[in-house]
Amino acid sequence: MEISYWVVAALLAAFYLFAGGKKAVQSQERLRPMMGWVDTVPMPLVRVIGVLEILGAAGLILPPLTGIAAWLAVAAAGGLVLIQIGGITVHLSRGEARMIGLNIVLLAAAAAAVWLGTTWL
Repeated sequence: MEISYWVVAALLAAFYLFAGGKKAVQSQERLRPMMGWVDTVPMPLVRVIGVLEILGAAGLILPPLTGIAAWLAVAAAGGLVLIQIGGITVHLSRGEARMIGLNIVLLAAAAAAVWLGTTWL
């Protein structure tokens, strides 16, 4: 279980550091080609989502790595589940049902991290 958690957590952390970093620092014009939804969401909210994704990535790795408050990893994974539920909701509200594949994969991976974290940590 421990190895499974670390594999899932590392993959999620890498993705969310990249995606969250882009949302946190890039302009709306630079984000638009990859994330069309930034036109319908205020940029301060996009920035908040980016910061939450970065914090979620750190929360998946740092607490279990240091052994300090390891339960935070489960909370971080649960937060990433909520982010993906929000992402799916935004895509469906925009009529982009074909765009939710990645969201579903990330949702499943984050849910797996929650489960693995509760059984291992």
